[in-house]
Amino acid sequence: MKRIYRAIIVVALLGITVGVIAFGATGSSRKQSEEEEQRYAWPLATCSTEETITHVFASTFAEEVGKLSDGKMKIQVYPQSTLGGDRELLESCKDQDIPFVVQSPAPQVSFMPELCVFDIPCAFDDIDDARKAVDGEEFQKIIQGIYKNAGYQLLGMADQCYRVMTSAKPFDGFESFKGQKIRTMENPYHLQFWKALGANPTPMTFSEVYIGLQQGTIDAQENAYELLVSAKLYEQQEYVIETNAVPDYVTLIVSDKFLEGLSKKQQTIIREAAANAQEAAREQADERREERKKTLEKEGMTIIEPDDETWKEMQDACAPVYENIRKQAGDKLVDLYMGTK
Repeated sequence: MKRIYRAIIVVALLGITVGVIAFGATGSSRKQSEEEEQRYAWPLATCSTEETITHVFASTFAEEVGKLSDGKMKIQVYPQSTLGGDRELLESCKDQDIPFVVQSPAPQVSFMPELCVFDIPCAFDDIDDARKAVDGEEFQKIIQGIYKNAGYQLLGMADQCYRVMTSAKPFDGFESFKGQKIRTMENPYHLQFWKALGANPTPMTFSEVYIGLQQGTIDAQENAYELLVSAKLYEQQEYVIETNAVPDYVTLIVSDKFLEGLSKKQQTIIREAAANAQEAAREQADERREERKKTLEKEGMTIIEPDDETWKEMQDACAPVYENIRKQAGDKLVDLYMGTK
C-alpha cells in the first residue's frame, strides 16, 4: 500500500497516467530496448531552487541525455521539493517511482551511515583537492558499493564549492567563533564541529534562517556563496568568514533497479551524460562563486579569509570529530578521503 500511495502522489504531481508511471515499477523485470518508444519523460527531482548548482547539475544531465540519445530518452526536472522532501525523494528513488534525484549527501547519511565521510571538516585547503579525493579510483569503488548496497547507483558528484560562515559580528581569529549562535543543518557531525570551535550551533531549516537572523535567534549561519545571494542574507549579515570547512557536495543518484532495467546502450548514455553534467556543474560552481563574492561585496559585506594560524587551530579542535567519523565510516574510507593512505 505504501508503494501504491507513493505512485498515486507522483501521478498526481506529474499529471500522467498510472499506466505510464508503471514503467518505473517494471523496468527491473526486463531490459528496455533502445528502439522502444519512451512514452513519457522520466522524472528527476531536487529540493533546490533553479538558481543553484544543484539545478545546473540536474538540468544539464537531462539535456545531455536527450542530446546523446538523439531525443529518444527524455528526463524532466522537478526542482524545489515539487515531488517531496529529501527523505521522500530517497525513498521514492529506491522504489523506482522517481528514478533520478540530485541532492546533498547530508540527508543520505540516515540511509547510508558511511557517507558521513563527506562531513569531515577542515580536510582540504583547496576545493580542487577535495574533488581529486572524491574522484579517486579506490575511494569511488567503495562509495559506489555503499550506494549500490542501499539500492542506488551514484552517477556523479559535483559541488557548490565550500560552505562559508556569515555573521553579524566582526571576526578576529579563532576566539571569534566562541559563543556565536550559528545555524547548522540537522547533521550531528556539523553540530560537533561547531561545538568543537566553541560556537553554539542551532539546527534550523533553511527557510527559517532569514527570520532567525532578523530576530536575533541566531547570530550566524553557514552555506555556499550561491545561497547567500539567492536568500539575500546580506540584508541581515555584515561579514563572510571563509571557514571553508566542508565542501557543499551535490550527488546525482539513480535507482539501481531502474538503471539495471535499461539496455546497455541506454546505461552508457546515462553515465556519459552524468559525467558531462558533473564537469559542467563544477565549472559553473567556480565561476559563480567568484560572481557571488563580488555581489556580496557590492551589497556591503566584508569577506574575511582566516589566516594560517586560525586554520591550524580549527583543524586541531576537530580531532574528536575526526574520530567519531572514523568510527562510523571506517579507517580506510576516511584515510582515502583525507589522502593519508
